[in-house]
Amino acid sequence: MAADPPVFRRVGVVGQARQAEIESVARTLRDLAERHGFELRAEETLAEHLPGAPPFQPGAVDLLITLGGDGTLLSGARAVAPFGTPVLGVNLGHLGFLTSVTATELDGSFERLMRGEYWMDTRFTLDVRVHRPDGAEGEPYLALNDAVLHKGGLARMLRLAVHVGEEREEIGTYSADGIIVSTPTGSTAYSLSAGGPIVEPTVECMIATPICPHTLAVRPLVLPADMVVTVEVRTPNTELLLTVDGQEGERLESGGRLVIRRGSATVPLVRFGDQSFFSTLRNKLHWIERGERVR
Repeated sequence: MAADPPVFRRVGVVGQARQAEIESVARTLRDLAERHGFELRAEETLAEHLPGAPPFQPGAVDLLITLGGDGTLLSGARAVAPFGTPVLGVNLGHLGFLTSVTATELDGSFERLMRGEYWMDTRFTLDVRVHRPDGAEGEPYLALNDAVLHKGGLARMLRLAVHVGEEREEIGTYSADGIIVSTPTGSTAYSLSAGGPIVEPTVECMIATPICPHTLAVRPLVLPADMVVTVEVRTPNTELLLTVDGQEGERLESGGRLVIRRGSATVPLVRFGDQSFFSTLRNKLHWIERGERVR
């Protein structure tokens, strides 16, 4: 639990205006702002639901509330991560591994938050950079879930050389449809679908998961969090795409390489006393017997 009740003067709100519950959630937020004397700052898509709210700016809020699913939380968290801003995810989507509360729980959960009855689930990020064949380095991307290097255009087998460490020791060169390098947070996302392990979020590691490798000998690797991962593209004349958290990225040319290391930013996710990673797994992945009460 937090040692002292927090002081939130400016609360940012981001989300998808098309969600069915958005108007009732916006009404709850307006009531909470009036009750507790804080200012709401909304992104442009929510302006009509929060009239009069100044525009959301990532570096000018004390708390960020995301309205939607995990995708909305990932986008909002990347925006405020450089400032260490706490994030409270309100799940208006389906699975919701990262979000903390539902729309109906928002009022009561916020009251607990204001009393300091919460804890911070701090997640680390990845620094992801493209190095072009001419040696030029692209602008860094920040990833909370993962960085994915995969095929674009026509289906074609890729040859990827994977190295680790500053000295770039080669793990191996193999054929696959791509590779996922994820944080423990991202271990329950695309990496899990590709056969990667589920990793408890406090474990300090990165996971390198091949996508459809063309040999059964290639398996996911769990690596120390402070180890640099470099992926070189060995397939000539092919179209590759880098995707960060499933939301942004760029093309990568043959002969280029992807360099991934632990990022300097962290994301504090607001959690409440009865929430844990394993309770989320039980609920979201249905790790219970039929008829058993979910706790």
